[in-house]
Amino acid sequence: MIKAVLIDLSGTLHIENHAIPGAVEALKRLMKQNLKIKFVTNTTKESKNTLHKRLLSLGFDVDKNDILSSLGACRNLIEKNKLKPMLMVAPEALEDFQGLACQPHETPDSVVIGLAPTEFHYDRLNEAFRYLQNGAQLIAIHAGKYYKAPDGLSLGPGCFVKGLEYAAQCSATLVGKPNKLFFQAALDDISPSQAVMIGDDVTDDVKGAIEAGLKGYLVKTGKYRAGDENLISPIKPTGVYPSFVEAVDDIIGKLK
Repeated sequence: MIKAVLIDLSGTLHIENHAIPGAVEALKRLMKQNLKIKFVTNTTKESKNTLHKRLLSLGFDVDKNDILSSLGACRNLIEKNKLKPMLMVAPEALEDFQGLACQPHETPDSVVIGLAPTEFHYDRLNEAFRYLQNGAQLIAIHAGKYYKAPDGLSLGPGCFVKGLEYAAQCSATLVGKPNKLFFQAALDDISPSQAVMIGDDVTDDVKGAIEAGLKGYLVKTGKYRAGDENLISPIKPTGVYPSFVEAVDDIIGKLK
């Protein structure tokens, strides 16, 4: 029996400022069911407030408290460990780290990386490398390979995380999807076996969810490319659908 549905945002419900066709109505139908619904996102290029406003402007009736972002999970990690981070995040995401950035007179004890195109240049990356060489902890808000932008697929932060790991001979702490704890935080007391994850990323959304004990539904929108469902062999997606609309149809059908 399905009791909870976790839903990815970018690429699954919308692409930038455009909703996936039929997704607004499909979400409304899903929210009428007796289900726990959470929105789990690795989006790091804008704050939770900005993301929530975008969803509302696109017609999605989403409660901000139902959004679990990797930015929020990273903030919790920083506060829990009382870190003084060098933040390599987009300016639009800094709101979620207010009061946490390392001050000019302090030496960072950690380097936090999100999707931040303005930060990924030699001088800034070299600065991060030197802190890591001196013992700073590397924290990846997520390590996505790429994401869907309006003009096509674009590099995610993963290659920069891997580059710093290689150069500084360290291992990053991964915060967002596919971290098992990230999925569990969204489920609270519901068993993973009673939950479904819907997303366009076959690795972070689908494989990550399945390895955490959930069902993984892959949608052919956003960053999906033909044959993605075969990239995580021997694991197979629980279901593959043209879009979020058909995934919702399947879930509602199973509830009857």
